[in-house]
Amino acid sequence: MRSFLILLAAFCWLGAPLSAWAHDHVQIAQQNMPAVVAVNVLKKDGSTFTGTGFVLTQDGLIATSRHVLDDALYLNLTFSNGTVSGEAVPLAQDDVADVALLKIQAEFLPYTTLAADDNALPGQTITVIGNPRRLQNTVTSGIISQVRPQKDGTRWLQISAPISPSSSGSPVFNEKGEVIAMAFATLSGEDNQNLNFALPVSYIHALAAQAGISLPGQLPTPVATPAGNPFVRHIKKSWQISKRLLHRWFSSQPAKDNV
Repeated sequence: MRSFLILLAAFCWLGAPLSAWAHDHVQIAQQNMPAVVAVNVLKKDGSTFTGTGFVLTQDGLIATSRHVLDDALYLNLTFSNGTVSGEAVPLAQDDVADVALLKIQAEFLPYTTLAADDNALPGQTITVIGNPRRLQNTVTSGIISQVRPQKDGTRWLQISAPISPSSSGSPVFNEKGEVIAMAFATLSGEDNQNLNFALPVSYIHALAAQAGISLPGQLPTPVATPAGNPFVRHIKKSWQISKRLLHRWFSSQPAKDNV
């Protein structure tokens, strides 16, 4: 009897994580669908296009794929509850990786949480939320099939989660509900199945840092500081400022600071 109780307790203890695991996709979807948007594009030739994006900050910073913005004349967003934003303005685009940042005027928006790194591993379980064929907030799941270094120096994550046209810019979540990548491409072909690709989250972090944007929940990008005693650096900086002020005071020519 005692042995049976021990086995039963062990089964329950081991079974709890498995039960929780089975609900991960549901929880991730419920928590993050309000922060996933459709990116509506009016192109210069009058045609329209739809991609996917996701909210990074409460005040309306959005991540999406750079190619979604190609030839765009006007952009806005549709949220999961049907709300349509005002104009979305491109803030930054990566010249190599297929990543872009948009901004709308907003406050108190639900937003996603970015992973601090992109240590994704083959076999890792993922959840993707996107708008394939304009079917908003479609949830798919799969694994990271492989990490694929590219000739241009970028790294792609091959993923098995199904995506389709208009999925570009979809967030890829890990088991903790953090964004670890952004879906942007698929390998088309009659016999191909779920050969899809995403860019690691580090490209979003890097683009935001280049644009001078601090993302919530992340450490600020380190800024290089001169070596040496901080007090001495302070005295030197103060003297440089004083010299500029004296120059402006005594010079008959208008001063101009280098920027």
